[in-house]
Amino acid sequence: MSYRLPREPSTPRIAVWRKLKNLGIEQIGDGLVALPDDARNREHLEWIAAEVLEADGEAMVWVAQTDRASSERLATQMRAARDLEYRELVKEASDIAASPDHRTVQRLRRTLRKINRRDYFKAPTRDRARLAIDALASTAAEAKAGASR
Repeated sequence: MSYRLPREPSTPRIAVWRKLKNLGIEQIGDGLVALPDDARNREHLEWIAAEVLEADGEAMVWVAQTDRASSERLATQMRAARDLEYRELVKEASDIAASPDHRTVQRLRRTLRKINRRDYFKAPTRDRARLAIDALASTAAEAKAGASR
């Protein structure tokens, strides 16, 4: 997708950028982002493009074909970005491992689901993050059961 929005007001530009980041885009250049081509991503990009147009901007959603090296480079960059997010989640789980509560575990599970939705190339720490949160959930459940005795 390529897009351009006026600098002012900044609210539409910020909203579009957040939505794109939530999809897990890779920024190729100023106003040029990439995602793997599938129906879900295309639909999301079309909705965002409509938002850009409503905010007096310009937007185009297009399907690009790249050479193998470029495709692999984009996949590597996207995988690394998700890997970093998973690592941060594992660290957060580790930081609260001694005394997790149900709400925190649920919040971490939601975060994990959000990262999973944009993990198109299976980042290496994906399973480690899931296991860390599962362990946290078990610890929280055991603590709750012990407190109710």
